[in-house]
Amino acid sequence: MIEQQLKVGVRRARLQDASRLAELSGELGYPADFQAIRRRLRLLLKSGDHAVYVAEVPDGRVAGWIHTFIHRVLESEWRAEIGGLVVGEGFRGRGAGQLLLERAERWATQKGLRSVYLRSNVVRKAAHAFYQKRGYRRIKTQYAFLKTL
Repeated sequence: MIEQQLKVGVRRARLQDASRLAELSGELGYPADFQAIRRRLRLLLKSGDHAVYVAEVPDGRVAGWIHTFIHRVLESEWRAEIGGLVVGEGFRGRGAGQLLLERAERWATQKGLRSVYLRSNVVRKAAHAFYQKRGYRRIKTQYAFLKTL
C-alpha cells in the first residue's frame, strides 16, 4: 500500500520545537532529553555554519527534522554534512524526508558548497535506498571510534 503524500511545510527549527526534536531523536536511536536538545539547539540556531529545519504538517505537528552543517577539514573540500535526519513513525514514506533533504541541499548551495555528505548506519537499509534514489552514492564503508574523556 502506498501512503498518501503529506501536505508539509519546511521551516527553520525554533526553541519551542525542542521537545518534539528530542522525541524524534529517540526514534532515530539517539535518546536525548528535552533540556539537552534545547541547549544544543540554542547554540546551533546562533551559528551560520549550522541549520536545523523541521517538516511541519498543517495542524502544527512536527513530522521530522534535519540538521546540516559546514564540515571543514584540511584534507578535502569543504562540504555540507547531514548530521541527522529523522521523520516520525507515522509520517514516513509520505514526502517529508525528501522535502527536508531538498531544503538542506538548498542551504548548502546558498553557502557556496558543492557537495553534501552523510553517514548512515549499515543496518538502515530503507534509509540507504531513500538516499540512493535521491542521487546519493555510497563512497566508503568505515568504522567509527569514540573515546570518552
